[in-house]
Amino acid sequence: MPEFSPQKPQVKLISYTPAAYDLSIASARTCYSPSVVDPKDVTEGQRTRIGEAIFHAGHHTPFQHATFVFGISGVSRQCVWSFLHSHPFYNSDQTSQRYVVMDQIAVYAPKMDDKAASIYKDAVSKAWSAYSRISELLKEDNFKLMSGIGRIKGQDEKNIRIDSEKKAIENGRYVLPICASTSLYHTISGLVLKRYIRMANACDCPTEAREVVAAMVEEVRKVDPDFISRIGEGIIEETLENKFLHDADLGSSFDIDLGGKNSKLISYDKNAEEIVAESVRIATGCVKSTDEILEEILNPGKNPYLLDTLNNWAHSPVMRALNNVNYVFKKRLSHTADSQDQRHRMTPACRPMLSKVHTLRPDYYTPSIVEKNSEASALYKEIMDMLWDSKNRLIDMDVKAEYACYLLPNAVNVRFIQNGSFLNFLHKWRLRLCFSAQLEIYDASRDEFEQVAAVHPRLAKHIGPPCFNRRFGSDMPCPEGPRWCGITVWKGWPNVKRPF
Repeated sequence: MPEFSPQKPQVKLISYTPAAYDLSIASARTCYSPSVVDPKDVTEGQRTRIGEAIFHAGHHTPFQHATFVFGISGVSRQCVWSFLHSHPFYNSDQTSQRYVVMDQIAVYAPKMDDKAASIYKDAVSKAWSAYSRISELLKEDNFKLMSGIGRIKGQDEKNIRIDSEKKAIENGRYVLPICASTSLYHTISGLVLKRYIRMANACDCPTEAREVVAAMVEEVRKVDPDFISRIGEGIIEETLENKFLHDADLGSSFDIDLGGKNSKLISYDKNAEEIVAESVRIATGCVKSTDEILEEILNPGKNPYLLDTLNNWAHSPVMRALNNVNYVFKKRLSHTADSQDQRHRMTPACRPMLSKVHTLRPDYYTPSIVEKNSEASALYKEIMDMLWDSKNRLIDMDVKAEYACYLLPNAVNVRFIQNGSFLNFLHKWRLRLCFSAQLEIYDASRDEFEQVAAVHPRLAKHIGPPCFNRRFGSDMPCPEGPRWCGITVWKGWPNVKRPF
């Protein structure tokens, strides 16, 4: 059993825009100059006169040119989900619990009294032990499930077992608490850093968020003190979110409304197909029929942009027509699945504050392969009960819900409403309808695709995984190469059942 290892967020500035403050002033001056102003030409008077004036007037685009790349470790997955990845204006690459064995009990541990800290430590340690045991129990189950597919892929037993072990830890990770620490590259503009400073309290884990932001600020201060000291506003102490009190548990009614789905379509543009076609006509002056236009822009056999992995669609005047129609879904995923789903930043959502909506009784997702293994299933349920009980005990001891909720597992259900344009959902669905995508996200994407197909069949006609869209003129259309799932999905989509 590994030792309990409490972590504190560590932040390192890995790369940055030199002279960020001067660059911001120079870009602002360029708006009123016949040529580009060089940052080297910025004077002290301009630093004093221009920077603060444009910042407080709300002219913020000059502060977006500066970029900071941070290496962050020791931060909880809850903080990443609740704060760092809760907005669209960032880029991250993060350690994956799907592929990396969590063999160290590395967690964020908030300050508590000794009795509360002991409950916290004990709960975390038990969850880690269960993670190891469940992962071990599922290795053979996954091997049996994946052997046939592995042989189709030309794998030997060793490689099949490697893949089986990856699947086992992917399923085992659901019992790990969301206080588990992670490491990531996190890139933001100077403007977003200023927003972080202002809004660190407006999330589910404000104490940890303030620690992370303070460390970011100090790293930037070392290389460009002017960018920190000359502009900006302090943290908002009393947030809007604190005005909303938790009055009722709405989870049950939410689930009833889902009607057995993971994601339910609740709003859409009824004449979406005509809107798209008319948008193309106006953009190009063509007089083609709606059927012809939709086929030209949505059929990968006719539109080469759809075959480009670079996702250039937003740069196409014609494909931007797909931005003019929108869909809204009610959705339920586990915390760990949504941590991946939220990376689709152009399909934003109003996600819950667990410190407000956490439940007294366990409320979680269970992977189907865990359900089928009696020993793993029993241990899984035992750990879920234990984590909820520990969380509730801490709250009964007047520990802040912010701190107690760190004990909730990756499996905890999160419910939210999500929206996006067809252009951005199309990109997401193409990736997440792949059989190699996380099963929860695949199932939700499948629900969404089928519901959109029911109301807008011409828009949905060509929606499918990457291999389905790349099937024209290729015997092996999967872009993953040797990492393909082993199933010729493109030959039978959408009438193909995912076996794992």
